[in-house]
Amino acid sequence: GDDDLLVAEVIDNTTSRGRTLRFLFDGSYEEFKQALFALGETPLPKWIREKVEPEDAERYQTIFAAHEGAVAAPTAGMHFSKHLLKRMEIKGVDRAFLTLHVGLGNFRTVDVEDLSKHKMDSEQFIVTAETAEAVDNAKREGRKVVSIGTTVMRTLETAVSTGGMIKPMEGWTNKFIFAPYDFTVADAMVTNFHLPYSTQLMMVAAFGGYETVMNAYRIAREEKYRFGTYGDAMLIL
Repeated sequence: GDDDLLVAEVIDNTTSRGRTLRFLFDGSYEEFKQALFALGETPLPKWIREKVEPEDAERYQTIFAAHEGAVAAPTAGMHFSKHLLKRMEIKGVDRAFLTLHVGLGNFRTVDVEDLSKHKMDSEQFIVTAETAEAVDNAKREGRKVVSIGTTVMRTLETAVSTGGMIKPMEGWTNKFIFAPYDFTVADAMVTNFHLPYSTQLMMVAAFGGYETVMNAYRIAREEKYRFGTYGDAMLIL
């Protein structure tokens, strides 16, 4: 700000060439948050449009968002309205929520030939006992588990235990999923169309099969589907 309201100290480098900052602020957490919101803006990817609109604060968010901490919205979840969730509930679709605080490393493209050399930033996640129980019950009863987005998929595959069951967990994950990979929890996934060289695209190709996914992307381009944030989504069965 103009009045040195916020002062920050660089305390570390991240694996994705970022910096970790420690803010020095004279006041409560609530006041600090107000200062951040006053100085900052919705972190909309620049390729959507240069200028952030006031309605982005509401639009760039899932309707079920509950905990602050991510630097971006999980885009697959943004397709779900209250109306759609209600219709799914009427059809007998159960739902369970988990938290993964998306980090900036999520947007870093892969620039190594050997994928095992790519290092993901660690992101904080929480899987509650209630969510673990709901997913495990569905697995036991032979029902399908659908992952809404790559963030959910990464968390499920981090919290998985023997036999494809998941356990309640809190921690940090830097899991990078690419082919060949044996997915153990989800049977299907909803995901947006991702950008080239992204870790999300590599995970989706590992889940849906490279040829199948690339064919879907070819059709998406021909049909002028929208990619990335605020884009269109696909269901992989």
